[in-house]
Amino acid sequence: MGKDKLRRFAEIETFANVFQLEEGKPLQGKWAVEHFKNENPVVLELACGKGEYSVNLASLFPEKNFIGIDYKGNRIWRGAKTAIEEGITNVAFLRIQIENLMDYFAEAEIDEIWITFPDPQPQISREKKRLTFPGFLNKYKHILKPGGKINLKTDNDQLYAYTCEKVEELGLKVHKNTDKLYASEFADEVLSIKTYYEKKYLLHDKNINYIQFSFQ
Repeated sequence: MGKDKLRRFAEIETFANVFQLEEGKPLQGKWAVEHFKNENPVVLELACGKGEYSVNLASLFPEKNFIGIDYKGNRIWRGAKTAIEEGITNVAFLRIQIENLMDYFAEAEIDEIWITFPDPQPQISREKKRLTFPGFLNKYKHILKPGGKINLKTDNDQLYAYTCEKVEELGLKVHKNTDKLYASEFADEVLSIKTYYEKKYLLHDKNINYIQFSFQ
């Protein structure tokens, strides 16, 4: 591991807005009240990477709480540090494997979920690793409040098509859906937040897919 990664891992140990592994479990069902010190809605960003989306959403919506989740601490460091430097207190980061979500969040604790440019896991053998695989969707259903929405934003046409297929198979409710986000009616200030990777994709004229759905 390089010196820079080691430095980042050491630094996030001191960040009050980062919870690693076991540190987050005692907050299950109590994230808003015990960490954010309010009763505002809690929104998750899964596979948050460097946390740009979480930080930008938190800046846009001070009346909500945001938690970015990723397993790679050296990525989380960037978003957590930016939030500290800019005084954005309604965002936190949780370093865990996403399949363990139900150990960290209680039933109906979460208001909304964002999945922004996740690893598409294109191999058929890795279907169960896709963040819109039904096994993951069942976990989201457990922690989401009734009517809570899931947003997927991806440059990967195969993952988008797969997600649309699963949403239809499961009879889920679609609220927004487009395979050309920035040419659509949905390109508002929220959906126009661009991650590091998205900026790279757009430079190569890659279309951005977006779907928002819920279980009811």
